[in-house]
Amino acid sequence: MRQEVESRNLKEESLPAIGQNLAQLAQVTHYQCMQSADLVSQVAASTGLTTSVAARVVTDVIAYYDEPVEDFVRRRHAHLKTHGMRNPEIFAQISTELASRVVSAPPLSDRQLRRVVYG
Repeated sequence: MRQEVESRNLKEESLPAIGQNLAQLAQVTHYQCMQSADLVSQVAASTGLTTSVAARVVTDVIAYYDEPVEDFVRRRHAHLKTHGMRNPEIFAQISTELASRVVSAPPLSDRQLRRVVYG
């Protein structure tokens, strides 16, 4: 028994960071799916969608809001840059958008946003 626990701890410690992140992601995704069953039923009932279509809609919405802050900042920066906006305007826009997300990100300064985008 003790050897099994020590073996498990050794495996967890030796996992590369990406493996640990994926394991945590699997737990979060499973939790979200468990919690979204009521939401799927509500969406299906209120919109007249089938349960399978409502489940896809809920999954898409959860995935949209599950996007990491860094990915969101990079994606929005690239999108706004293609529309001719300059960095000061872009960073102000992104800061406003981050604050209004369902689970808002912590406030990021222009410098922090710049580091996310440019490294």
